[in-house]
Amino acid sequence: MRRFGSVQQKISCVFLTEVKEEQSRKRECQQFQVVATENVNPIALESNIDCALATEKLDGTCCYVSIYKGQSYLWARLDRKPTKQADKRFKKHQYSHKSYKGFTWNVKEDFKTVPESWVPAHRVQHHNGQPVPDDHGHIPGWVPVEKDNKQYCWHSSVVDYDAGVALVLRPSAENEDLLEITMVPLADLLEQTLELIGTNVNGNPYGLGSKKQPVHVLVAHGSVHIRNPPPVDYQQLCSWFQDSQEGRVEGIVWHCNDGTLVKLHRHHLGLRWPDGDTILNARPVVVHVDGTIREYDITSKDLFTSLSQLNGHRFSRLQDIQFDP
Repeated sequence: MRRFGSVQQKISCVFLTEVKEEQSRKRECQQFQVVATENVNPIALESNIDCALATEKLDGTCCYVSIYKGQSYLWARLDRKPTKQADKRFKKHQYSHKSYKGFTWNVKEDFKTVPESWVPAHRVQHHNGQPVPDDHGHIPGWVPVEKDNKQYCWHSSVVDYDAGVALVLRPSAENEDLLEITMVPLADLLEQTLELIGTNVNGNPYGLGSKKQPVHVLVAHGSVHIRNPPPVDYQQLCSWFQDSQEGRVEGIVWHCNDGTLVKLHRHHLGLRWPDGDTILNARPVVVHVDGTIREYDITSKDLFTSLSQLNGHRFSRLQDIQFDP
């Protein structure tokens, strides 16, 4: 099975972008909007975008699997961000110069502290031993998800470190139209990035679970392919997002053969998200969570236990998954 590009940093838009002075559709506190022009990004052209694999951009939070304390661990995305004072200086510079270029950071003093276990993401540049902030003034990074950390309780719900497995949503190997929720060894996911989606992530655009019985799953980046994607043309992509059933997605991430990733978000085109039902939550799903791998307490409310009781069950839509009272 092909391994797709690991999402370690912000991905460039497939089109060149411009900044408009209007309220952001994506971030309430942002008083400008980044929109796509009709010009294809040279990065995409150089990477032969017409031969790239188009995959669904999922609306969740980014995760990473790597070694921690000698075993395979799930890591949560934690970008190191500037202090309030430093952020004000950065935004003032951006506004007056219409660019982030030329701004000088003092990483030791300008950034909030992070846990000792935090590590910068791959390919973050360093200068004089310090990580260099990206164009947004952030330093992308990761922090390990430990069971006793309530801040990452939904991340914790999809991993069982004793059994060394994670709950993953993916297309079935036998039928790509069918999704499956299954347990995958964390060791098989090493150095991959995945998206955590579910009840308590980003407003739950996929309608998974409920407040009483939350459902969260990991989806490997690049694993949900877009069938019959339109060519990389501004007008054709606009029409596809608005008129096609397959276009009911947050966006597209193209995986180029040279490893380059480029994306297009609905907001780049001035389109709403979420906007009604999604193509993902309307797909059928089967649960393959075998409780015999590890003896789960049937009185427990943990997600592995609940899903193991649905082992073999098939639902006509992903959002229809429900547990017996």
